[in-house]
Parts: sequence; C-alpha cells; structure tokens
Amino acid sequence: MAEAAAKSVLGTISQGHHECPICCCRFIDPKVLDCLHSYCLNCLEELISSQQPKADEIHCPVCRRVTAVPDTGLQGLPNCYFLSSLVDEFNKQERLIGGTLDDTCTCEQCDEGLEAVSRCLDCDGNICQKCLEMHRKMKCTKKHRIANLDQRRAEMPPTVGRGNDTPKCNKHTNQEICIYCQTCKILACAKCAAFDHRTAEHEYREVADAMLSYRRDVREILKRFDKRREEFKVADDSLTHARNRLRIKVARACKDITSKEEEEIAKIQNKSRLLRDKVTQIGEERDRRFEEVQKSNRDKIEWAEQIVATVSDLMQQADDFELLDLKPKVMHNLEFQEELEFEQAQQELSFIGVKCQDVVADTDLGVVLQEEKWQLKEEFGEKGDDDGQFQFAGGVACLSNGDIAVTDTAKKQLMMFTSTGEFKTSIGLDWLNNPWGVAATSDDLLLVTDEKYVKVFDFSLGFIRQLAPSQNEEDVDTDSWLAGIAGDQENQIAVADIGRKVISLHNLDGSLITTIPNDMIDTSWAIGLNERLIFANFFESKLICTTYTGDKVFNVNISLDGERVRPLGLCYDDAGDIYVSVCLQDKGGEVHHYSPAGVFIGRVVGGLVCPRGLTFAPSGDLVVVDVFSVNILQRV
Repeated sequence: MAEAAAKSVLGTISQGHHECPICCCRFIDPKVLDCLHSYCLNCLEELISSQQPKADEIHCPVCRRVTAVPDTGLQGLPNCYFLSSLVDEFNKQERLIGGTLDDTCTCEQCDEGLEAVSRCLDCDGNICQKCLEMHRKMKCTKKHRIANLDQRRAEMPPTVGRGNDTPKCNKHTNQEICIYCQTCKILACAKCAAFDHRTAEHEYREVADAMLSYRRDVREILKRFDKRREEFKVADDSLTHARNRLRIKVARACKDITSKEEEEIAKIQNKSRLLRDKVTQIGEERDRRFEEVQKSNRDKIEWAEQIVATVSDLMQQADDFELLDLKPKVMHNLEFQEELEFEQAQQELSFIGVKCQDVVADTDLGVVLQEEKWQLKEEFGEKGDDDGQFQFAGGVACLSNGDIAVTDTAKKQLMMFTSTGEFKTSIGLDWLNNPWGVAATSDDLLLVTDEKYVKVFDFSLGFIRQLAPSQNEEDVDTDSWLAGIAGDQENQIAVADIGRKVISLHNLDGSLITTIPNDMIDTSWAIGLNERLIFANFFESKLICTTYTGDKVFNVNISLDGERVRPLGLCYDDAGDIYVSVCLQDKGGEVHHYSPAGVFIGRVVGGLVCPRGLTFAPSGDLVVVDVFSVNILQRV
C-alpha cells in the first residue's frame, strides 16, 4: 500500500514539475531560456529548426518571449542543474521502491497486456508495437506525435547535480570557480581573474559575498512588487465598481425610457426601441472598454506573478553557483516592474442616463446622457416661521410617492412637502422636542431622531411609537444624544448616538441587532446604511466606513484642492456611490461624489449656503436641504 502511494506521489510530482512542456517527458539535458522556462536540449533543437528563417533566436513555447541563440549554439544556453538533479533523484527513488513510472509499462490501447514501446503524445497514453503499427495505419491517428520510450531511456544521462563539489571553470577545467565578476556578470576561476579580469574596470567579489548581495537585491525587487500588487487591486476594484455602476445606470436608463414609452406608446414604440438600443450599445461599448482595461491589468499582474513565482522557485531550489550563473537573466526578468503600470477606471464613462422628452412628429424619444451632470430642477422654501418656511432645516427623507419630509431643529418641527415643494402638513412640540435626522422605510414610515429617542410616524405624520436605542426606554442613558439615522431596503435601521459615541443597528421593531462603538462619531447628520455603515466626522474632515462588526473598510480625509472641508450629510445612490454635503470655509457649501471605496470622483453641485441632509428621490433626483431651502437636483 505504501509502495503504491509512493509511486503515485512520484508520478504526480514528476508530471507536474519535471516534465518538459514540449515532449511531455522527463527532462533530458534541460536548458534555461531568458524567460527562465526550461526545456530539453533536443526539444529546443527541434523547435528552432521549425522557426526558419530566424535561426538566431528561439521563441519560448509557453510565454513567447524571445531568447537569442548563443554563438556556440543551443549548447551555450545555461544548464538547469537543479532540474537535472531532481529528475535523477526521482529515477533513483523509483528504482528503490521496486518499480518505475517510465521504465516498464503496459499498453494502454489494448487489453493484451503487452509491454509499451512508445508513447502517443496526442492520445497521452503508452502503446505497444501492435498498436503503434495500427496507429500509423489509421487515418485519424497516423499524424499523431509518437515518442520512443526505449530511445528516451537510452538517452537519459547520468546525474549532473554537483552536490557540494565546487564547480570547475569552463575555460580552465582544472581550476575551481572562486569569484564572480560584477562587471562581466560571470563566474570565474583564479586564472580567469588573473588574465581576463585583471584590469581596473573589472570589479569582482567572492562567490559568497556576491550571492548575499544578489539575494538582497532580489528581495528588494520582490518587496517593491508587493506595492504593484496593491496598485493592481485598487485599479481592479475601481474597474469592477465602474462596470457594476454602468450596468445599474444602463438598467435605470432603460427603465426610464420604458416608462416614457408607455406614456406615448401609440406614437413612439419604434423610437423607444432605437433609443434603448443606443443606450445599450453605448453601455456595451464602454463595458468592453472597461473589460479590456481590466483584462489588460489582470494579464499584466498574471505575467508579473509568473515571473515572481519562477524567480522565487529558482532562488529557493538552485544553488549559489547556478543562481549567479543565471543572475543576468533573473535580474533582466525582474526589470518588468519598470514598465508595470495599471490603468485606472475612467469614472466618467461609468455613467449613462437618459433625458426623456415629449415626442411629436419625428422628434426623438429622448437624449442619451453619456456624462453625469447635474442641474437644479426645483428649489422651494425660505427663511421664516410660517408653514413651509425654515429656520434651520437639517434632515431630509423621501417617501415612495415622492413626498419630501424635512426636520427643522430651530422650529422643532417635522414638515411634509410634495415632490414639487408644496407644503402639506407638519408636527411640532406636541410630539417633538429637538428633531435632527429623519429616514424613511420601504413601507413609508418616517423615523426621526429626537434627543434620546427615535420616533416613528406614518406617511401622514401620525405618531405610531418611539424607541430608545441606547437601552431600555424606562432607563434611558443620560449621556445619549441621537443625531443621524439611516435605513436600508431590508428595513434595518442605523442610529448614530453622538453622546455615547456608538452606532446601533436595529430591526424596524426597535430590537437591537448590534452596537458599534466608534470615537469618530460627532455632530454630523452624515450616516448611511448599505450593507455597511458609513458616516462622516465634521471636526476632523473624515469619511469613515466600517462593517457591521466594526472592522474598518476605509477612513479617508475629505478635502478639495488640498484644503479640508467639513462634511455634514451623506447618502447612497442605487449603485452604492456616496454623495456627501460639505461646508467650505467662507465659501459656502457643495455636494461631492465618492466611490464606494471612499475615492473622490467629483463635484455634483456648488454655490450652496450650508447643505446638510440629502437623499435620493424615487425618480433618481437628489434632494438637498440647504438651511433655509430644499434643492432638487436632476441629471442632465
């Protein structure tokens, strides 16, 4: 049983590591190309003979890199001693366990149990003499590549491994190699040093010292590659998000087109199809561009990983002399990092929308929006104490019918407006003491943070109940002060307690899911919930994202043109992008756009007074509360 297992292991390792990629048999006299891939000398000779007329160079069958053929021919290529030694050692081990994987085997094509004399490389099986003759007669197999097992056994050389013996100089065969010439980048003996490397421009070192420096250089290069790997991850993530966002926007644009189509179905069905196709085509073209860039980046990192893996294996398995002999090739291969650049996503290409219009005569159904731009669609409200006026508007939420709910901390009111800004109703001191944030659930309940409680109202502002997120309602923590609040499509609720420096996650009935302490929670309205928690710190100008277990996803500074800005509110769009309202020092306020990874993308709108709460309406418009007014922004 143990013998069978040993044979199986030897066979697996042999096939995976010690077989020439060309002939699929164990290496015989392996040679190393400039790309660090190894092949049998005989296989390389057959390969180069098929590459006429350029017989002075050879193309690697694996990576297609070109290696110049030395003046002395393919024999002048570096030997891969460690592969030869390992192949020989495996042969010895096979003989020790009483059998070989290559020596004696039976035919795999017939049931007569005859000894195999050849191996069909296309069928990947050993065949006997009878089957070989049939192979050559049958039309479907007569062109298969056949390897002679007896010939390969006869050609198998003795062990070329050197063990602990110091290698001899190729030029002075009775002299041991003892130095490495840094100038010529070759190993040499004492006579070589005296005759060929004696001039001042030759700098040579002892083999051990040269090897230490060599390994140190390789370690530094591989360490720098780790940074490249991180750059690739950032680029790849940005491209993945851009593609996902593009798909979402394409889907939403198509949905908007379909809605408009239904309004004027009798006149515009054909034009609707044309415009939808145009949006889809642009989306597909951009997605292909993203895919090409992403594939290019992935190909680059895969190519780099292959080089790193090959060099790492070589550094671990080969001895010092062989490594120094291969140093020029190794260092040349490691120069790839100088040209290893990863292309980032062009975020402007990840947006696509549609601006629909009424269709008459031959007018198109709409215009494809290929860049994300915003303009003011509606503005309502003014400073005052009357209904529909504001003293200090802060939080905002939208219901499914487009109605807009706004909290005013100075008037201590929650007010309700239509989607066009017409005042509907409000509630004040009878139910609220100091309202801050407001959020809407998927079933149109309004959640308002009011000092130490979350108060729940229906769509007509009828009071339903109140919750105490800090602890039991009968024993409310005196330090608790609730500020920002957010909900998701699963009706999970996140509440920022700036008094106790925690964010609590709840079910709609108020039951606690988890509590996430964080010292960065401050007076900002900014909090979001979209499979993770995200909030902003006003005083330190930070945008922070954590998991539900409190693990950091990102923590980034919020700045503009090198100057920090103060975040006030935030929300998500349907693609997961983050929109943050900010206050600029003595310059009013703006709304900024960030990726889900916290990377600044651009401005949405400027020229505001002091924007605080913001949210997306069901129509896709962005609703921003700006102290004394409410601004509704639409994409154009």
